[in-house]
Amino acid sequence: MQPFTRVNTNYKVYIHEAPFPGQILSLSPLRTAAELAETATMVVSEYVRNLGSDHEQVVPVTVFVAVLCLCLVIGHLLEENRCVNESIIAIFIGCIAGTIILLLSKGKSSHILTFNEELFFIYLLPPIIFNAGFQVKKKQFFQNFLTIMSFGVIGVFIAAIIITAGSWWLFPKLGFVGLTARDYVAVGTIFSSTDTVCTLQVLHQDETPLLYSLVFGEGVVNDATTVVLFNAVQKLDISRIDSRTALHVIGDFFYLFLASTALGIMAGLVTSYVLKTLTFGRHSSVREIALMILMAYLSYILAELLQLSGILTVFFCGILMSHYAWHNLSENSRITTRHLFATMSFIAETFIFLFVGMDALDIEMWRMTKLSFGTSMSIYSTLILLVLLGRAAFVFPLSVLSNYMNRRAKRTSVITFKHQIIIWWAGLMRGAVSIALAFKQFTYSGVTSDPINATMITNTIVIVLFSTLVFGFLTKPLISYLIPHYETIKIGHQESSSPREDLNTPLISLEEPATSNITRAKDSLSMLIERPVCTIHFYWRKFDDAYMRPIFGGPVTSQSEC
Repeated sequence: MQPFTRVNTNYKVYIHEAPFPGQILSLSPLRTAAELAETATMVVSEYVRNLGSDHEQVVPVTVFVAVLCLCLVIGHLLEENRCVNESIIAIFIGCIAGTIILLLSKGKSSHILTFNEELFFIYLLPPIIFNAGFQVKKKQFFQNFLTIMSFGVIGVFIAAIIITAGSWWLFPKLGFVGLTARDYVAVGTIFSSTDTVCTLQVLHQDETPLLYSLVFGEGVVNDATTVVLFNAVQKLDISRIDSRTALHVIGDFFYLFLASTALGIMAGLVTSYVLKTLTFGRHSSVREIALMILMAYLSYILAELLQLSGILTVFFCGILMSHYAWHNLSENSRITTRHLFATMSFIAETFIFLFVGMDALDIEMWRMTKLSFGTSMSIYSTLILLVLLGRAAFVFPLSVLSNYMNRRAKRTSVITFKHQIIIWWAGLMRGAVSIALAFKQFTYSGVTSDPINATMITNTIVIVLFSTLVFGFLTKPLISYLIPHYETIKIGHQESSSPREDLNTPLISLEEPATSNITRAKDSLSMLIERPVCTIHFYWRKFDDAYMRPIFGGPVTSQSEC
């Protein structure tokens, strides 16, 4: 044995080298309690240092998981308070944990793990988006498909243009210079991404199905559109912006959108067919659940390898698996998959907001920013104002257009002005996608030494914190004021009382004369012109019951609401 340390000439402390480093084997008699305390402190410090060096990655992950568990416990205790959701709780706990780490490290660092955009896009985002597609109410989603797509696609373009133009014009006037043309376009895309979690936790899906469907659907499509647009912009030469460049962006966007959707549909159908024909559930529920998870993740990875949008792919893969594959599972697997996918999504979302709270106190990033306090506050206020204007510029006009189309189609569902305010408010929060895109644009693997890039990272974190905390806290009082409980029940009853049509009538009957088929075709064509979404949905359900469900699985319906 070798002496570990010599406190004085009268005694030695020996350390056993095996099997447990840091274990005291023998300790000679000590003279005073102060010497005992000093020796114990030295031994503990040495043990902690050895533990940190031997398990460099294990210790941070252990602490982070422990803080994550604390978020779940506190979220459960505050379950009755719907003003405070899991994202707000995670941000608060992240800030507190970051403060403690900052104090323990003597101002060197406030976070345990370094943010990597690849970690976000490869591991954290897929379960969130897949669960959104798997849990979506398909009937409401596709009945309002045109409105959702107009908000989620056209709205992103409008908001991105306004935020890009506004920041390009105002930032230099406020004393913030150094951003390139590509950076300004990226800023517009980054702050066009919404996070509707706060609003969805306050809304009741059964009481306001139309409003819930619009907010939920727009949130998912918005995230996908933002990432697709961001990737499309990265491929262009922004130094020469003209009409040809704009058309190239739009063409590239629609290619990515359609190709990614087709890949997701294909992955969902293949999984459904395999589960139906091979009947995994007869032997093992574990295999059929594992197949669904792996196929969903495979679709996302394939989309990324093909330079498509993994978000869109895994979202539509989730919709197809919920529509077909889920019905081919055993009863136990159906229950398990619902809870498993929701759990994975919940943990990933909490992980992201917890990191945002910790990273808000990244002292190195704040030190690199060269702007004064007044200039920084002006930049924050400008970005918030541009987000408000960009959101209002498309929500209210597109809602009016949607109401006009619904009146022509003689549909009862109308987006009232109160609903429009709630939809506008729901999209003011910024979240995980904005953070990830900002790190992807302005850092390299989460690290930057450029003051301009560091300033944009801190700007993004401040906007995410402000919008989530302030707008999130005010969401419940706003909704309670605009839509009292008795009104939501009335609205939900009106929206659910839509006419039903029989699906048993064939598209073309070979047993009837040609005149009857021609008459039915004329009626169908006039219905398609007057009510396009309703008509497409009606005939899709016919086609689905006649051809798709017998091959890929699922119960055949006898009626459909239009």
